[in-house]
Amino acid sequence: MSQHDNPLRKHFRQPAIYLRLPSQGQHYSAGVLDMPPNGEIPILPMTALDEIITRTPDALFNGSSTVEVLRSCVPNIRDPWQTPNTDLNALLVAVRVASYGHNMDIPSKCPKCGNDHEYEVDLRLVLDNFRSPDYTRPLTLGDLSITFSPMTYRQVNESSRMRFQDDKTMQTVTALDMPEEEKMRELSNTFRHITEMTIRTLGESIACITAPDIMVTDQNHIQEFLRNCPKNVFEEIKEFLIRLRQGTEIQPLSITCGECQHQYEQQFTLDMSNFFETAS
Repeated sequence: MSQHDNPLRKHFRQPAIYLRLPSQGQHYSAGVLDMPPNGEIPILPMTALDEIITRTPDALFNGSSTVEVLRSCVPNIRDPWQTPNTDLNALLVAVRVASYGHNMDIPSKCPKCGNDHEYEVDLRLVLDNFRSPDYTRPLTLGDLSITFSPMTYRQVNESSRMRFQDDKTMQTVTALDMPEEEKMRELSNTFRHITEMTIRTLGESIACITAPDIMVTDQNHIQEFLRNCPKNVFEEIKEFLIRLRQGTEIQPLSITCGECQHQYEQQFTLDMSNFFETAS
């Protein structure tokens, strides 16, 4: 018997909320996104199996927990690995709202009086504040025009994993009891790898580089350019990209301490290891 013949089908989960993507469906490769005519993506609540995978360490580390949750709860995205980074946080917040409701308690510590307390966040307001950067605006450097595009979740996840490994290597080498010359050699190798990863990440964020007589889209050529361009050009590209990506970040929360009434800002980070814990 197929799923469509199941007499219990009418009791299956149904969309709990509908989300307008910050990107409005831009930057998706062909066939990745099934965009409804009204531009609103249905979001299903998580299943018990989805909750299990968000607590599986290996799945959290390699990114498959995020992918499987999106595949289960956002079926209109056919390949979650190809989700542009512009939409990722909004989708995950929407899945939590669909699964547990719009209120979420987070721990907070007042920087003035040191009071520890729980702060209730309305995730609907968080969703309303997501914006997608304007990737149509190029960076102009002399006779070069550089156009950017958001990285996919696969690219972001791979970059994060490599950065984690490099940080771990540096900590391990620093703590080892070895000759100073050998330690410096190992650290130098790690720094070179970090530089290569930075170049790769920048390159994957560039859609094309246009000069008066050419337009370059080949990643090998773009990354070779980044390795050989003047330092000030490299830094301007890096800073421009940082400003673009800030548009996809979750804005800090404005909190008033219940003890001393001091107002302060707290970063709200989306940590997959605890973001989908059952609401109390």
